[in-house]
Amino acid sequence: MDGRDLVRSMKAVGSAGAAHGLRTVRAAWRRRRADAAGLPPRGAERARVPGPMREVEPGPGGGIVRFDRSELRILVAVNGAVFWGWDGAGPEPSYALAGRCPEPDPRAVLEPDKDGGWRVVAERATVAVSRHGAIEVRTPGGVVLRRELPPRWWEPVGGGRARWTQRSEVPADARFFGLGGRSSGPRLREGTYRLWNGAAAPGADGGEDRSSVTMPVQLVVADAGTHLVFHDSPWDGTVALREGEEGAGSGHDRPGRSVLRMEGGPLRCWVAVGTPARVLLAWASLTGAPALPPAWALGHQHVRSGSGDEQGVRRVVAGFLERDLPLDAVHLGAGHLDGGQVFTVDEERFPKPAVLAEELRRDGVRLVSVVDPAVPAVPGNAVYDGGTGEDVFVRDASGPVVRGVARPGEVVFPDFTRARVREWWGGWYEERLGRGFAGFWHDLDEPTSFAAFGEPTLPRSARHSLEGRGGDHREAHNVYALCMARAGFEGLRALAPGERPFVLSRSGWAGMQRYGGVWAGDVGGGWPGLRASLALVTGLGLCGVPYAGPDVGGAGGCPSPELYLRWLQLAAHLPLFRTRGRREAGGGEPWGFGAEVLEHTRVVLDGRRRLLPYFVTLAHLARRTGAPYVRPLWWSNPEERALRDCEDAFLLGDCLLVAPVLDPGADRRAVQLPRGRWYDTATERAYEGPAQVLVEAPVARIPVFARAGAVIPVRGEDGGTVLEVWAPARGRTGGGLVVPDAGDGWEEPEIERYGSRWEGRRVVVERQGEDGVCEPSRPVRVRGLEAERSART
Repeated sequence: MDGRDLVRSMKAVGSAGAAHGLRTVRAAWRRRRADAAGLPPRGAERARVPGPMREVEPGPGGGIVRFDRSELRILVAVNGAVFWGWDGAGPEPSYALAGRCPEPDPRAVLEPDKDGGWRVVAERATVAVSRHGAIEVRTPGGVVLRRELPPRWWEPVGGGRARWTQRSEVPADARFFGLGGRSSGPRLREGTYRLWNGAAAPGADGGEDRSSVTMPVQLVVADAGTHLVFHDSPWDGTVALREGEEGAGSGHDRPGRSVLRMEGGPLRCWVAVGTPARVLLAWASLTGAPALPPAWALGHQHVRSGSGDEQGVRRVVAGFLERDLPLDAVHLGAGHLDGGQVFTVDEERFPKPAVLAEELRRDGVRLVSVVDPAVPAVPGNAVYDGGTGEDVFVRDASGPVVRGVARPGEVVFPDFTRARVREWWGGWYEERLGRGFAGFWHDLDEPTSFAAFGEPTLPRSARHSLEGRGGDHREAHNVYALCMARAGFEGLRALAPGERPFVLSRSGWAGMQRYGGVWAGDVGGGWPGLRASLALVTGLGLCGVPYAGPDVGGAGGCPSPELYLRWLQLAAHLPLFRTRGRREAGGGEPWGFGAEVLEHTRVVLDGRRRLLPYFVTLAHLARRTGAPYVRPLWWSNPEERALRDCEDAFLLGDCLLVAPVLDPGADRRAVQLPRGRWYDTATERAYEGPAQVLVEAPVARIPVFARAGAVIPVRGEDGGTVLEVWAPARGRTGGGLVVPDAGDGWEEPEIERYGSRWEGRRVVVERQGEDGVCEPSRPVRVRGLEAERSART
């Protein structure tokens, strides 16, 4: 903890109430004293570099390269990903990996390279090591995609954890993406980004780019190719990025640079090379397939803010249903809990939550409950008493249980980095299921303080199991929420094995997609928050977390009617579609913004429901391939520089291009189209790409384009699935995929493949299978025919 921690804690005295604020300040002082006593001073340090190369030892998939003062292990896995680790670091143990490290590729061998170096040649990349420890990642054709300079360690003279720095260079034309969810993204420009899960204060719309989901994952796109690099250390650190500059033919290009500084942990790295789709597939095979959300979780969800009661929830749901506004789930925040106590419903205001849940389910609406990791330190509380008896709470370096401050006051925290604690915590979800809740969203799971928002509640010296290895909060902080999500997911699978768990996390780390999705709880309000929402979801998808979304209107904000509607229009095309009611006049529900906004809202919500079969298909494809639902425009054409620089539009799967309105007062906007023919879905006018076009964007809608030839599953008027086919250009074919979802269980449905083509004067749609082609069994609606006829004439 530093001085900023104390300053923010002092501000909490006025913002969170005097008594609560004073507890926060005292907790901050306790953290400072605990760290002073529990963390050894670093003292004098000495720098170390690998030194000159001495010998090599070939092995399966690569081998070991020894230097005077370090050694490097290189491994090419069967999935094409490349691993290297310094000072004996191996791929395991790792919170990022899904199970064991993949087997080595027997075809990859360590062989001599030029200038006395060595290299490992694989199918998709060549990794070369120089005599002094620089590492180059090259394409099969020999073009350098990334050059890692020899690393440098700073080691305490008296022993202890070493800090380290890794400097890297990328081509001058390269663009950086990733690092988890970044509000300044998705393209990451020059700046320093901290790798420490936190959160900006609600309503913040600028300044420090703090994120609740940070990952040392970079996706780098250049003319020569795309690569993903992951430095597998969860310790606190920073990444300083600087894009390169091309010499305009002079030959004096300035490469792009990345400087990674970590306060500890192993220096180990994974790299995947290939097309964006192939890179994300390799990443998913390493870190795990994304969890498949239940079908209802792809619809419209609404957060009920404030304390309220059962009747208030009924009134809100009735308000949606009476106005013909589709609603699939209602989320209850901490106000439905008894004094904020975890897993304890306030029975005065919610006397029969199971009855409430059953009533809502008959109308197609599920109940979702918030869950915080903070357990009130109050004897008599069942979770606290049970946890104390099981010895599950985090302790400090001297032995006592660490106490922090959160919503309910003084709290303690389970150590989710211990397997038996995760099992114990997962069992508590039985109480929630018994009350009728169908899903769960984890809040303040960084963990952070609610009063001094974004500040840590556990001292860095707090002790954690780390799966039996032992360590402190410096190593556990970034993976804490990941382990909490795992506890919830595995607990729900054991308690309700026939249903897919629904777990949302505010925080997390690499591999969190295995257990659920992310709600971007720290997105600020205002128009900057709207733009940040798109950046966060896109960035998370490129880091392997496809199911994500913001709260419409931002955290703690009170949007204008125009901003609310534009935010709603964007969010309706994101995987997690969640609106939020507030306690201001009108309650923050759509009807509180006036009749005009209400009518436009109905169109938006109906449009989302119409696209549900498409979202279900994208969810199944994300699980099987790792491809995100929301993709940057360069996804299929990373060599197109104009697309790499476009951040205000995105692809929704392969078939749709969405161009949200991100500025106030706009009624038209410029849209960069990738190559091929695109149809404006509202007017059915056709445009030829690559091009930048100016299109209408009235307040009632945002521009959405369909790719020519696309076959898109949509919801018909009878509730069944209809194939909406956009006419291919003459002389070309198209197609699409449909993955039906029979329910919320674990069945793996068959992928239906469809093709579209011209036959004479009509568009033919055929289902393609192993036995040939046949007529589709689903209704077909062809669109764009008038535009095609106009194009021919």
